[in-house]
Amino acid sequence: MNRYFFLLFTFVLFSFSVNAQDIYSVTADKLNVRETKDPSSKKIGFLPQGENVAVLDSSDTKFFKIKVTNGEGWVSKDYLRRISPVPIKKSAETVVTVTQNNEEGRGNIVFIILAIVVMVMLLFVIIKFVPNKVFMVFSAAMVLIIGYFFYLGFIVEKVVSGKYTTDTDAQYQSFDFKSKDSVVIHDTYLDSLSTAHYVIEGDVIKFKQQENTFLLLIRDDSTLVGEGFTKGIFKKN
Repeated sequence: MNRYFFLLFTFVLFSFSVNAQDIYSVTADKLNVRETKDPSSKKIGFLPQGENVAVLDSSDTKFFKIKVTNGEGWVSKDYLRRISPVPIKKSAETVVTVTQNNEEGRGNIVFIILAIVVMVMLLFVIIKFVPNKVFMVFSAAMVLIIGYFFYLGFIVEKVVSGKYTTDTDAQYQSFDFKSKDSVVIHDTYLDSLSTAHYVIEGDVIKFKQQENTFLLLIRDDSTLVGEGFTKGIFKKN
């Protein structure tokens, strides 16, 4: 019986890897983020006090290249306090592409088909070989629950519409989703409105602005959560 129980739960196991980087905390009230380490270069945003950032390049004596959840830029090292003793491991920068290509689409279809096949096989093994009816029903129910959440997360296409705003002191005050792939962004730092194209991958909305990729997590139908440059909780009007 134990081997069937183990077989059931191996379906939900996964592995991951993490690249170590130095982590710093912002000490300024609002730390300007620039496109390059030139102090006269264009400002692309700011970070609030207490925000944690990963330093990608600390070779310059005055400016560090940093990475937050959804963007990269250069900031003054004088307003950063190191909170992680992990040494820097420099690696090639990864460029996030928000437009899903055909190869990625085919990969997703193959993944969904394999997942369905695995769930069907698990149900067959449970019904065919588990002698204990109570455990059989429990195991089958677990597989069906996992299948249901898989269906919600990977098969059902999420749709976002309407205007989401925040009442906090953040750079981005609102995101107005006008159509299937277009969002109007209110940037209080630049005092401007701009339009960007976005994609939804799972529970995450991705869009690009000023060569940075921004992320918004879909918490529920009326709440979006941003980190980094888009930090804040945005409620639907």
